Amino acid sequence: MRVEHLLPPGLLGRRPVRILVVGAGGTGSAIVMGLPYLHQAMRAWGHGYGLEVTLMDGDTVSETNFLRQPFSWSDVGQNKATVLINRINLFWATKWNAQPVCFDESTLRSNHDRNPDLLIACMDTRAARGVIERSVCRKSSYVAYWLDLGNNASSGQFVLGQPLNGRNRREAERLRTVTELYPEIADAAGGEDPPPSCSAVEALERQEPFINQALAASALAMLARLFRYGKLRHHGGFLNAATGQMSAIPADPDLWRRMIRRITEKRRIPRRNKRS
Repeated sequence: MRVEHLLPPGLLGRRPVRILVVGAGGTGSAIVMGLPYLHQAMRAWGHGYGLEVTLMDGDTVSETNFLRQPFSWSDVGQNKATVLINRINLFWATKWNAQPVCFDESTLRSNHDRNPDLLIACMDTRAARGVIERSVCRKSSYVAYWLDLGNNASSGQFVLGQPLNGRNRREAERLRTVTELYPEIADAAGGEDPPPSCSAVEALERQEPFINQALAASALAMLARLFRYGKLRHHGGFLNAATGQMSAIPADPDLWRRMIRRITEKRRIPRRNKRS
C-alpha cells in the first residue's frame, strides 16, 4: 500500500523553515554545504523566506579531517561548526548560526519556542542517536521531521521520519523514524565503532572518500522534492558504493508494519528460549 507522503500544512508559511544540523563531520559538512543551494531553489520556487540553518558541533578541526571534510591547515584547532557557517555566510550572504557545543537532551528544551522544523542528525555513535531520539520524541518537542544519516566504510543510509511528539500524531501515514524501523541503530548496548584514527591511511580504510557526499546529495535531493512538490513516495534509501546500488525506502504503511512486527518477534525469541 505505497502512499504519497504529504508535507504538513503550514510548514512553508510566513517564516523560514528552521533546520538544525547536528554534526559537522564528513556527512554533516556535506549536508550544510549543500543547504544554500536548497535555500536558493526554494526562493526561486516562490518560498521567499527559504531556510534558517543552525549547525551544532562541539568538535575542533584536526589534520586527519582534511581527507574527507572541507577543512584546511588554517582551520586546525578551530570549531568545525563555526568555520563552516562563517564560510557559508561570507559566500552566500546568509545569516545562519553556529553552535560550538554538543547536542544533549537539554538542547531542544532550552529553546522550546524555536524548535527546528527539521533536525538533520549526522552522528557517529549509537549513543548519540539515542539522545536525538529521546529529545525529538518528547511531548514538549515540536520537531516536524528527523532526517538521520549514517554510514560505514562503503555504504550508508538516510531516513526521514516524523517523530511522535507534540507536533506529530499517531497516524498510519506518519513517516516512521529510523529508530522505529531499525532500533538497533540507537542501541548503545550493541557496541560502538572504533573512534576516528589519527592515521590518514587508517582513516581511509575505515571510511572511503565520497560516501558522505553521495549520501548527503541523495538526502538533499529528497528534501528538494518534498519542499518543491509537497509530497514524497519514498522517505530514505540505502547506498552501497562498492556495488553502485541505491535502494529506496518507500512510504508504505504495510511495509512499516511488517518491519516493526519482525522486530517485535525477534525481541520475544530470547524470552521464550529462557522459559523453556
